Amino acid sequence: MPRIPPTARKGLLTLHLVTSLGWLGADLVLLTLGIAVQRGADPAVLYPVGALVGTVLFAPLSVLVWLIGVASSLLTPWGLLRYRWVVVKLVLTTVMVGLVLFLLTPNLRHAGAVGAALPTRDRADLVIAPAVSTSLMIIATALSTYKPWGRRPAAQPALAGRARNR
Repeated sequence: MPRIPPTARKGLLTLHLVTSLGWLGADLVLLTLGIAVQRGADPAVLYPVGALVGTVLFAPLSVLVWLIGVASSLLTPWGLLRYRWVVVKLVLTTVMVGLVLFLLTPNLRHAGAVGAALPTRDRADLVIAPAVSTSLMIIATALSTYKPWGRRPAAQPALAGRARNR
């Protein structure tokens, strides 16, 4: 795998941190807007704002975070599948990006279009989704900070030897 010089690695890490913080910030804005509507704020005003934040910031930042994270993994000694914490973080982020692009963003656009006519059960989803997403981002951050579990085991040489002996 190609490696990049330390200065470029730090630049990539900085870019990953900035986009991740932007994604978390946009997520917290969506959560705040959803809670404000639940507490009586005008959905005809706030849901279009949520649709704009989701479309212009949240969705693009989620894709950028994923792309930069994959590039960082491939271009640094961590590797993409070498460490368990990287694999878990990759899976979490991939699932979140998929949910953002294919579920939350369309729901935000719909809520922005219908405003106050959005049913109560759908309004709850616009609080639950960003709350779950924020929690998963905090878990991903903790994984990056503490780097638990160590390396994934290499291919089992003992099993490979047994297979040859059969």
